[in-house]
Amino acid sequence: MLEKPPQIFSSVAPEPISKLFIEYSKYIDAAPRTIETYIKALKQFNQFIVTNDIKQPTRETIIDFRQYLEQNHKPTTIQTYLIAIRQFFKWTAQAGLYPNIADNVKGKKISKAPKKDYLSIDEIKTILSGIDRTKPKGKRDYAIITIMLTCGLRDIEVARANIEDVRTIESNTFIYLQGKGRDEKADYVRIPSQTEAALKDYISIRNNLKKDEPLFSSISNNSNGNRLTTRSVSRVVKEAMRNAGYDSDRLTAHSLRHTAITLSLKNGESLQEVKQFARHTNINTTLIYAHNLEREQNTCSNTIANSIFLEESKEF
Repeated sequence: MLEKPPQIFSSVAPEPISKLFIEYSKYIDAAPRTIETYIKALKQFNQFIVTNDIKQPTRETIIDFRQYLEQNHKPTTIQTYLIAIRQFFKWTAQAGLYPNIADNVKGKKISKAPKKDYLSIDEIKTILSGIDRTKPKGKRDYAIITIMLTCGLRDIEVARANIEDVRTIESNTFIYLQGKGRDEKADYVRIPSQTEAALKDYISIRNNLKKDEPLFSSISNNSNGNRLTTRSVSRVVKEAMRNAGYDSDRLTAHSLRHTAITLSLKNGESLQEVKQFARHTNINTTLIYAHNLEREQNTCSNTIANSIFLEESKEF
């Protein structure tokens, strides 16, 4: 450890630390969204230091910051922030700028269980029937939600999809995907006929389409024709859910993928088939969904209750 750490953190000179973050962002070998998240975390950490007038942060400073985050952040967010901070101080130590004060600071224990709820068949039908498909927006939104439900797409896969990614091979239609953490569109999923019909209905109202144009685009006046962002996709899904009367923090765009995987398992598809369908790198991820279904179907509590209350009824 450096005997006298340089004062690179300062409540009166935020510019040097800002430049340091920029230097660090150049060092990170990660996707743009990951870099953006890391810098956001570091800026919030620096704000914590400034607010508390800390000139030389220590390991205890990071632990205090973790406790501060626990007041209004989810465990997954806290874990992401702490990873960013650990990586940052690992870099400052390697560069001889500041000791690695984040070494061995524990993160949060994150449950592997799905964080979102899945939808029942009746809920799905209510959501889809509430979309006005006579209008361009409705045609687009119906196609987005349908393909996410039947093909298990992530919001980022929807946002990245182009017209050319929908391909027909012999008698089957597929969508090629650039998944999370992927650099190319190597994954693909078969599109069922009902979903293909919804896509064709939406695409038919768009004129002079080129193969590299986005499959789903904005229809607003300011950005008409531009590619939808992941936030826009999430808003489309959330709006349809709310319009159908389902407004819960546990129901989001990811719930559609969660629903697709869950329904596949509930209807008898094998773990290997669902793993392939969901593009899970490790089958243990697929097993998490299977274990949750087993837990839902566990009748131990009913057995115990029937045993207790059956004995009570006999006494009377």
